[in-house]
Amino acid sequence: MRWRAWQQREVWRMTVRRMLFAAVAITCAWGIVDGARAERGAGKPHRRATPPSTPWDKGTLGNFFDDAFATLEGQRPSFSATRAVAAGASQPAAVADGPAGGGGFKWSALISEETLTDEVKDMKAAVAGASARPADFKGGGYDTAREAFSAIALAFGVIAAYDQDIRWKKDAVTARDLFARVGFNCKVGTDQSLAETKLRLADLEAMLDGGSPQGKADRDEDFSWHQVAGRPALMTRLESAEMGIGAAIASKGDFDRAVERLVHDAEIVAAIGEAIQQPDFEYHDDDSYRGYAATMRDAAVKIRDACKKKDYETARAAAGELKKSCDACHGDYRS
Repeated sequence: MRWRAWQQREVWRMTVRRMLFAAVAITCAWGIVDGARAERGAGKPHRRATPPSTPWDKGTLGNFFDDAFATLEGQRPSFSATRAVAAGASQPAAVADGPAGGGGFKWSALISEETLTDEVKDMKAAVAGASARPADFKGGGYDTAREAFSAIALAFGVIAAYDQDIRWKKDAVTARDLFARVGFNCKVGTDQSLAETKLRLADLEAMLDGGSPQGKADRDEDFSWHQVAGRPALMTRLESAEMGIGAAIASKGDFDRAVERLVHDAEIVAAIGEAIQQPDFEYHDDDSYRGYAATMRDAAVKIRDACKKKDYETARAAAGELKKSCDACHGDYRS
């Protein structure tokens, strides 16, 4: 009988303790809601949950502070700041509004269908030249092919996530994965990587003629942006675009003659600047790195917009911002 009575007391204590924990959780929840309402300027008194009236034993009361505010340290959280982040207030102005697609990001604010199409055509020509002869490919052309395929894979990655209807969209996921794979495989110049390069060139020819790629991606896992291309390959494409931008803004005359190509290079820089901030990309969780990438992206958008207005001075100033950001990033993260 004593054993049964002791068991009943222990069960009662556990039940009471669970009830207390539930009451405390409800009280905290109401406190958070009231705090958020007060910050919206309602000016109404805080609604607090009524404390439980049940008397607790000393063992239960020992689990809690007598005065939590006298023990906790630091400032109370700002619920308005939390709501702003959740609403996407940190997005750049260029992409914060408008219909979203492809994971919720408005890629059309950074790069146009024309630029994506021209990029695929330009890089296809680079691959064709690098793989025209086996000796050229194995003698260093494989590296050119790797960089070009990486740029092509990025273009199809953007097309697959694009927030508007766009050329090649129905085949973009397959193309993205195929060209990403051959890009990684072209790290070495072998008979196998050359053979795969030829197959992917045939796929590009078919797509440019209105067909579909014949290869199969065979992806067994969810897509991540870091799988599109290695960072060094994208950095090489980025440096090439930067050189084009620098040449185009060297003078007003150069700007006027090269404005269309300048738009292309600026949009490529903007797309790369966004892509390398995506989850799982190298350094994506480094705030400084993301800051450099975001500044680079936004400066490239300014260049593009200035080109459309034929505003040389604004384009030149934005190009200076771009170069400054890139130089600072290279100083900290060059590999």
